[in-house]
Amino acid sequence: MANITAQMVKELREMTQAGMMDCKKALMEAEGEMEKAIEWLREKGLAAAAKKAGRIAAEGMVASYVSDDASVGVIVEVNCETDFVANTDNFKAFCAKVAKHIALAKPADVDELLAQKYVDDESKTITDLVSDATVAIGEKISIRRFARFETKEGAVESYIHMGGKIGVLVETKNDNPASYSAPAFKAFYHDVALQIAAARPSYVRKSEVPSENLNKEKEILRAQALNEGKPEKIVDKMVEGRIEKYYKEVCLLDQPFVKDSDKSINQVMAETAKEIGANIDIVRFERFERGEGIEKRQDNFAEEIAAQMAGRA
Repeated sequence: MANITAQMVKELREMTQAGMMDCKKALMEAEGEMEKAIEWLREKGLAAAAKKAGRIAAEGMVASYVSDDASVGVIVEVNCETDFVANTDNFKAFCAKVAKHIALAKPADVDELLAQKYVDDESKTITDLVSDATVAIGEKISIRRFARFETKEGAVESYIHMGGKIGVLVETKNDNPASYSAPAFKAFYHDVALQIAAARPSYVRKSEVPSENLNKEKEILRAQALNEGKPEKIVDKMVEGRIEKYYKEVCLLDQPFVKDSDKSINQVMAETAKEIGANIDIVRFERFERGEGIEKRQDNFAEEIAAQMAGRA
């Protein structure tokens, strides 16, 4: 029997919005495995669709850079130890330097980035810049991840929300270069970036949803329907109907537009294309949420002091 702690129950409750006792029972049924506990709660209809982004704990910010012609864009997550440092001008300036460097130097990954010579001062590498920032700021600084998009057939847009808590990068396609600067096109790809930040899609379109994810969702929805006492003969139709709702949650083009819920993003895109006289599409996107998947170290100061006192004895 797995040891179910209060912290595990609290974490599951935060992820699913289910009741405390239901969370405890789910963890017991799943023998302490968080993903299985989430599935158990969802099958019983006791949980919202839990996001798998993870707990938000690390400090720092997501910064961005977009070229003047909107052909190149970058978002980068840089972490530090405290929110105080994350809000300083020095830290923000460092993040802006890194974002611009990534746009110009085109590193393939973080390891290559760190080894590159800094574009504005080739006497230093990016690792040197990180070391200098760590000394100047007084906290450990680390570059965690980045995304870089470049296009010759449309535009790239970024959006930073809540001072760097959320960052979005989106690439759009447009077959009419004369309309790249059209206000309607600019408004469209800016609104798409806002949509991604607010609605948290996982994919652009239905065809991108992995079959294993779709099959797992169908299993959960089928179990929900049966647990609700629905007749076996109508369960499959119910599942298909609920899968369409699932698509509206996870697929950007199917989502209701946050500024007008009567329209889907697909409809907004079609209207914009007609207005500017072009065929347009959303190619890809990245959405970073500061610290997702990182758990901040939780210090028990009473235990720490006791340990220090014991060490001096």
